[in-house]
Amino acid sequence: MLMPYRPEPYVNFAEPGPREKMIAALKDVRAKLGRTYPLRIGDKRIETDQKIISIMPANNDTVVGYVAKAGQDHAEQAIRTAAETFKSWRRVKPATRARILFKAAAIMRRRLYELTAWECFEESKSWIEGYADVCEMIDFLEFYGREMVRLGAPQEVTPFPNEDNELLYIPLGVGVVIPPWNFPLAICSGMTSAAIVAGNTVVLKPASTAPVVAAVMAEIFEQAGLPPGVLNYCPGSGAEIGDFLVEHSTTRFVSFTGSMEVGLGIFERCGKISPGQTWLKRSVLEMGGKDCIVVDETADLEAAADGIVTAAFGFQGQKCSACSRAILHQDIYDEVIKRVVEKAKPLTVGDTTSEENFHMGAVIDEASYKKINNYIKIGRGEGRLLLGGGPSGQLAGGIAPPPSGGYFVPPTIFDDVDRDARLAQEEIFGPVLAIIKAKDFDDCLNIANGTQYGLTGALFSNDRMRLERARHEFHVGNLYFNRKCTGALVDVQPFGGFNMSGTDSKAGGRDYLLLFMQGKSITERL
Repeated sequence: MLMPYRPEPYVNFAEPGPREKMIAALKDVRAKLGRTYPLRIGDKRIETDQKIISIMPANNDTVVGYVAKAGQDHAEQAIRTAAETFKSWRRVKPATRARILFKAAAIMRRRLYELTAWECFEESKSWIEGYADVCEMIDFLEFYGREMVRLGAPQEVTPFPNEDNELLYIPLGVGVVIPPWNFPLAICSGMTSAAIVAGNTVVLKPASTAPVVAAVMAEIFEQAGLPPGVLNYCPGSGAEIGDFLVEHSTTRFVSFTGSMEVGLGIFERCGKISPGQTWLKRSVLEMGGKDCIVVDETADLEAAADGIVTAAFGFQGQKCSACSRAILHQDIYDEVIKRVVEKAKPLTVGDTTSEENFHMGAVIDEASYKKINNYIKIGRGEGRLLLGGGPSGQLAGGIAPPPSGGYFVPPTIFDDVDRDARLAQEEIFGPVLAIIKAKDFDDCLNIANGTQYGLTGALFSNDRMRLERARHEFHVGNLYFNRKCTGALVDVQPFGGFNMSGTDSKAGGRDYLLLFMQGKSITERL
């Protein structure tokens, strides 16, 4: 009998035991850097002349790994293999499919520190951010496995005389999974395992900045007993194989997490019927946000400042749920700013694979580094720089300059930002916080809702009527009261957003697997 699902607990790296295990794991993974990872299509391991070179963000001279790069011929082979495998995989009992997820979770639990270390090298996650990502991956596997056992059982329908009626949930077919780089295990495995446990087969095109961690994940699924061809690991460029996979007539659904621009392109392509296609493709999209924390004049200001700093600068602000706007009531505006700057200033920035366990690592790559610093340049003209800043100007607030050799951006804060400024409207995906003044609570809500996104938001207030009002008027998919706007837990806070933040898929929720299945009603006259 299965134990009831519970989220995986975290550790405290200030304690000797977890710290020593993490240092040992970093040493072990460092010895594995520079290896080559093939495509995994069916039972074949395919090397290619072209390679994706995964570079360590915090040390640009270090190669994490060389990954075979698929072309369209490989993508076609992967689609065909997945389609052929689907014929048998869809008939495997839901409980059997679930057991494979439970086995994968057990393997990952035993390798938790090692997998965390891989994320420190390839994504420059801090120890606790990497550890939390691996824990979330385990949570997805444990929860989705249990959900498939529930959904695989006979579904309740109203009895009717002289008829035997049943409702079955059946899989869709071949899916294309396109995960992001920022949660290279949690989101990647969550999207992939949900599709697989529901009875579908998958072509996985991992992000080109996180292909090694995805390769390790694919190996673990194989060790857990997943048959060849159910998960086909097929990294490559979006331009060469991404559009090809999405538009393919055999593709039944596309599951994507990433930028709004790419997501909208996928949404449009899924709406077009390819020659030979006999279904409407489903698109499951999570496309980012411009998230905020609102603080009114009744709030616990210390708790609010803690929440803002943690949500704005955790993992260098590279979360779709990150707090990139702090909306402060005018009566407490100056006091909250003071506390936020005081808490952000001591945050350490450096290579998270060292023994120093820095709060913040590097941003993911050169393109992101340049984009973030361009927004900082824009911010100098749109607000007042209180802390941090980019390489083009002197750092504000007496903050220590970041180290060289990697894509490091210090925590950066602007105040006096207009609600319609680019800094307050566009997703930056970096450690840049825009602070906006509101004249009253109505104004707070208007500013909070005044973007094209609607993913996460938080309100710090001790006014019960305002909290109740926000439940109805604060228009985001994940709303938090008196806590930060990041850190959703599987089956505790099902995750997904409104408007241009995506299709509100509610990943980690009890409706999620239904996105990868279809209901079949069967009636037999008695």
